Amino acid sequence: MSQINKTACAGTLESSDIMIFVEKDGKGIEVDLKSTVGKQFGDQIKAVIIKTLTDLGATDVKVIANDRGALDCTIKARVQAAYYRAIDCADYKRGA
Repeated sequence: MSQINKTACAGTLESSDIMIFVEKDGKGIEVDLKSTVGKQFGDQIKAVIIKTLTDLGATDVKVIANDRGALDCTIKARVQAAYYRAIDCADYKRGA
């Protein structure tokens, strides 16, 4: 299991995208979500974020997400990118 070394982000605030910030936290996986479609899809967005981090082996992570209607595949990709940046993953930097 990798340790978060720094706060990192991925994504944009453009339409159909999501900005994800991840930082170290000692309280499990915590998600703070702001979304233009939060009333309809907020639970689903949070579930995708949590599942993605769980699949990556993350345990103590705070996520700040600002969603603009991103699809699940985009949410997953942004979470993965932010997490890999936060743990300084060498494979991610090489593009593997």
